[in-house]
Amino acid sequence: MPRLTPDAMTDAQRAVYDAITGGDRGTGPQHFPLTAADGALNGPFAAFLLSPPVGDALQQLGAAVRYRTALTDRQREVAILLVAARWRSDFERASHEAVGRAAGLDERELDALRVENPSAFTGAERVVAHTVIALLDGDLDDAAWAAAVSALDRPVVFELTTLVGYYATLALQLRVFRVPAGV
Repeated sequence: MPRLTPDAMTDAQRAVYDAITGGDRGTGPQHFPLTAADGALNGPFAAFLLSPPVGDALQQLGAAVRYRTALTDRQREVAILLVAARWRSDFERASHEAVGRAAGLDERELDALRVENPSAFTGAERVVAHTVIALLDGDLDDAAWAAAVSALDRPVVFELTTLVGYYATLALQLRVFRVPAGV
């Protein structure tokens, strides 16, 4: 994966870079480094620069599912970490475990998420975990749908399914482009 520094980017790439580093990801709390010391983007964000129109759409969707949903921080991180576990995405797991800890997830809960075990959670967080696992398995059956809508509401189920799809996309890209944790 080529790692572009800001001075080597086209105008279109630089616009995506600026949207990523100047948006919610860059201005909020940093639980993992968004850029390397030379300014190159880390993780999946470096791949976004390969196709600025698609990369910009992805970064906008990512910002929405990460910062502007009705999911609590803990619920969101439970979902992301389950996707990371299923896809064996080291970068997502390492970076979002740090975010999860900041959101209040403890080591017992993180251990459970690594093996896709929802039993460490209760209430709506357990429903989120069961829903994500069902989505990763392919679909929600009627009982899982009813439980999700009852605990979370339809708009939140929509947000959760979108989040799962987005992070599955990132996990695939991270694997295809061989991006290790911490890069």
